[in-house]
Amino acid sequence: MTMNGWLQILLFSAVLLAVTKPVGIYVLKVYDGSFRWLAPLERITYRLCGIEPEEDQHWTRYAASMLIFSAVSMLATYVVLRLQHALPLNPFNRDAVPARQAFETAASFTTNTNWQSYAGETTMSYFSQMTQLAFHNFVSAATGMALAVALVRGIARHSAGRIGNFWTDLVRGTLYLFVPMAIVFAIILVQQGTLQNFSSYVTVHTLEGAKQVLAMGPVASQEAIKELGTNGGGFFNANSAHPFENPTPLTNFLQILAIFIIPAGLVYAFGRMVKNQKHGWAIWSAMFVLFFAGVTTIYWAEARGNPIHAARGVDVVASATNPGGNMEGKEVRFGIANSALYATVTTDASCGCVNSMHDSFTPIGGMVPLVNMQLGEVIFGGVGSGLYGMLVMVVLTIFIAGLMVGRTPEYLGKKIQSREIRMAMLYALIFPASILLFSASSVVLPMGLKGLNNAGPHGLTEILYAFTSTTANNGSAFAGLTGATYYYNTTLGLATLIGRFAMHVPMVALAGFLAERRVVPESAGTFPVTTPLFVALLISVILIVGALTFFPALALGPIVEHLVMGAGKLF
Repeated sequence: MTMNGWLQILLFSAVLLAVTKPVGIYVLKVYDGSFRWLAPLERITYRLCGIEPEEDQHWTRYAASMLIFSAVSMLATYVVLRLQHALPLNPFNRDAVPARQAFETAASFTTNTNWQSYAGETTMSYFSQMTQLAFHNFVSAATGMALAVALVRGIARHSAGRIGNFWTDLVRGTLYLFVPMAIVFAIILVQQGTLQNFSSYVTVHTLEGAKQVLAMGPVASQEAIKELGTNGGGFFNANSAHPFENPTPLTNFLQILAIFIIPAGLVYAFGRMVKNQKHGWAIWSAMFVLFFAGVTTIYWAEARGNPIHAARGVDVVASATNPGGNMEGKEVRFGIANSALYATVTTDASCGCVNSMHDSFTPIGGMVPLVNMQLGEVIFGGVGSGLYGMLVMVVLTIFIAGLMVGRTPEYLGKKIQSREIRMAMLYALIFPASILLFSASSVVLPMGLKGLNNAGPHGLTEILYAFTSTTANNGSAFAGLTGATYYYNTTLGLATLIGRFAMHVPMVALAGFLAERRVVPESAGTFPVTTPLFVALLISVILIVGALTFFPALALGPIVEHLVMGAGKLF
C-alpha cells in the first residue's frame, strides 16, 4: 500500500462527491419532464411507437409493459444472433451463434448483465455488436432507471397505485440521459486512443518474427455505454485490461467514474423527489461507507500479496509480507491500487467490466467483489437497480426500527404494513435462492464440475461467483470456469432472468402499494431517516442480511482458502 495508491483512491472519492449534485439535478429534470431540449425528436418517437406519454399507469400495467418490452427485445436479439452469418456488416464471416449461447447472450444483454461466455472479437459480427448488444446497453440501462424512478414516485405520491408511464420513462432515459452522455464519453475515449472503426483486422509481425492478428472495430461507442449504463461486457475478451479499450491512465479513471456517476446522481435526485434531501445524503453516505470499506480491504489484501511467494523469494520489490504485492492477473499500467478500485466499483455497481482478473486475486481480495454483489449491489449499484435495491433495504430497516420501539413503522410519512414487507422480503429472498440453489446443484452434478479448472475451495468460489454475478446482473467473470457449455449457458442464462424480472415484479408492486398509502404526520414513533444512527442501522441490516445468507458458502470458499494459503497450500 503506497501513498500514491491512496491519493488516487481519495481523488476518485472527491470527484465522485463533486459530481453527485450536478448529475442528480440533470437526472431529476430528465424524469420530471422539465428538460425537453430534444422535444421534437421525443414527440416523433412517441408518435411512431404509439405511446401516450401523459398516461399514468397503474403498477400492474407498468410492470406488464416492462416485461413485454424485455421479452420482445430478447427474442429479436436471439434471432439476429442465430442468423448472424446471413446478415450484413460481417466482414470476417462469423458463423451463427450456437442456440445455447444465443439464448444466454440474449438473456444476459436484455437483463443488463452482459455475461459473456465467448470472446467478442472472434464470435460477434459488427452487425450483432452494434444493432443488438449496443442497443440493449442503452435500453436495459434505461429500463433500470425507469423502475427506480417508479419506486421513488410510489414513495413520494398518493396516486391510487399509479407510478408513471414506463414507455415515457424508457424514452426519456435513453434520449436525454444515455445517448448524449455516451456520445461525449465516446469522443473523449477516441481522443485518448480507444479504437473506433470498421477496418479489417490487422496482421503484424512481432520482434520474434511471429504473426499476430490485431482486432479492430467500433470499440469506443460500445465502451462508453458499457460503463455509463453499468452494462459490463467488452468488445475484447480482455475487457478494460485491453489497451484498445482502455489505453491510458485517464481513460481508466474516467471509466471507473462513469460506472458510479449516474447511480450516485440518482440518489441525490431521489432526495429532491421525496423532498427530503438530508435523507438522500444519508443513503449516499451509507453507500459510500460500504464502498470505501471494500476498496480498502482489496487494496490491503492485494498489496500484502501471497505469503507463499514471499517465502519462496518469488517477488522482490517492497512489502513486509510479499514484496511487490500480488501482481498476478493485473495490468502493470494500472497496478494494485487502480485494480483494487476498479474491481470494487464494478462489483458495487452492476457493471461487470474489469481491468484485472479477479480469479488471480488473493482469496480475501477476490472475496470482496463477491460480497459486493451478494449484498444486492446496493453500494451505488447499477443505474436504477442500485437505488431501488437500497430502498428495499431501507424499508426493511424502517420495519426493524419500528419493531424496536413497538410502533407501526413509518417511512417518509407512509406506514409500512404487511403488504409492503411481503414484497420487500420476496425481493430479498429470490436473490439468494437463485444463487445458492444453482451453485449447490453445480457442485454435485457432473455437468457442473466438468467446467472447473481449479479444485477445492477455489473451484467452489468460481462457481459461486458465476451464479452471483449473473443473478446480480453484474456480468463480471471470476475466470477459471468454462462457461461455454450446454449446462452453464442454460443455467447462467436462467439466473440472469431470475435476477432481473423475478425481483422486479415485487419491487414494482412495492412501489404501487406505497403509492396507495396516505401521508400521515410524524409521531413520536417515527424513526428519523437523516441521522448517523439511521446510516449505521441501514449498513448493519445490509451486512447482517448478507452475512446470514451467504456466510456458510463463503466460509467453504474464499475464507478457508485464505486460511490454508497461510499454511502454504494453493488451489
